[in-house]
Amino acid sequence: MAEDYCELCDLPLSTCVHGMPKRPPEPVAPPQATPVRRRSTAAPSGSTARVPGSSKPTAAPAKPRRRTHQDDFKPYIIRVLQEVGGEREAELVMLELEERMAEVLREGDREVGPTGEVRWRTAVRWARKELADDGFLVAPRPGVWMLTDRGAELPADALD
Repeated sequence: MAEDYCELCDLPLSTCVHGMPKRPPEPVAPPQATPVRRRSTAAPSGSTARVPGSSKPTAAPAKPRRRTHQDDFKPYIIRVLQEVGGEREAELVMLELEERMAEVLREGDREVGPTGEVRWRTAVRWARKELADDGFLVAPRPGVWMLTDRGAELPADALD
């Protein structure tokens, strides 16, 4: 028996895409029923729990921070600059902060971050940028931090 060939691609009709009948669509599986979840009477971890006899939820205990928040550096930066007359090289400010905050810095602050810089120094740079954005500091030239009139008059504990 001679096999028929496709006129378009010159292949046997049994292997040619033109002569092969289209496949029927795949049957769609019926959706699976999701199990019904029962509501637990215990509060999940990390959320609020209700105290019996009280209508107010109580907050879960806060997890202790591994690193000092960048906002915590702001009063120290202001204080250091105020004590030296309002202007200082950034590296000297960093050295002074390292001495003053030795007791405050946490274990995670002393780790090297993805930029290759110690994490507390990166946090200080972010704090300095926020102070500059708020109008308390300027950089008159690269590598120098200077208080503005607004920053010089600011009590350092006002940022605590």
